[in-house]
Amino acid sequence: MTWFSSPADATARLGETGYLADGPTSITSYLAGTLGKPLLVEGPAGVGKTQLAKAVAAATGAELVRLQCYEGLDEARALYEWNYKKQLLRIQAAGGEDSWEQTHDDIFTEEFLLTRPLLTAIRQEHDTVLLIDEVDKTDVEVEGLLLEVLSDFQVTIPELGTVSAVRRPFVVLTSNATRELSEALKRRCLYLHLDYPDAEREKEILLSQVPGFDDDLARQVVETVARLRDLELKKAPSIAESVDWARTLVALEIGTLDAKAVTETLGAVLKHASDHDRAIRELRLDRR
Repeated sequence: MTWFSSPADATARLGETGYLADGPTSITSYLAGTLGKPLLVEGPAGVGKTQLAKAVAAATGAELVRLQCYEGLDEARALYEWNYKKQLLRIQAAGGEDSWEQTHDDIFTEEFLLTRPLLTAIRQEHDTVLLIDEVDKTDVEVEGLLLEVLSDFQVTIPELGTVSAVRRPFVVLTSNATRELSEALKRRCLYLHLDYPDAEREKEILLSQVPGFDDDLARQVVETVARLRDLELKKAPSIAESVDWARTLVALEIGTLDAKAVTETLGAVLKHASDHDRAIRELRLDRR
């Protein structure tokens, strides 16, 4: 499959899904599909890294398979595991009449295999986008597991042999850069850094995501969010939270983002009490 025919095609088709890609994003998305290389997208939380993978899937009609990474993730949750309960039932049903070799060959088959996201993605016969989300949250050992999958798009299962991809998935890895990823993993990927958009692009995003949103009010939201991001907050507002704030203002029929409106709706954009206190103090808002 040709995922995108050109960077311009990527821009247009991602835009149809509501994802407004800039030049570097369109180019690397096009190259990831054309070269068959994983795309590593790094940047602060809430800048659209995960949404890019979803947009690629939506734009191309591919299935999205997601591996959410976390500390303690292991092979059984990322790749595959055996259905031990079902295997035990089969052994009990045999009643000891079969030899161990017969029993072994019987229980280590596809019927007893539980596929997890990595194996699921490379076994698909149709177009698939594999999202490996927040890879920096895993242990370093998990990167070794990813290397085989992302290098040759194959997985070795000792009991069944090597499973190779029928159709290579479009792979997107996201990272919030909470730790440095290995050079071996980075070498296998194209790299894209996403940051918060400039004011004009963020305003464009708000207007595209919130139908009927007033142009001047969108500007006020973008300016206020930028001021909030400049503060030393526990969690800076993401683009998604800017959109939520815009939708909140529409729902409340607020036409001007004055100090009173900001104070009353701050919960849509800041999610920590300490951040509320700092914003109210630094922006000199009235506490309600």
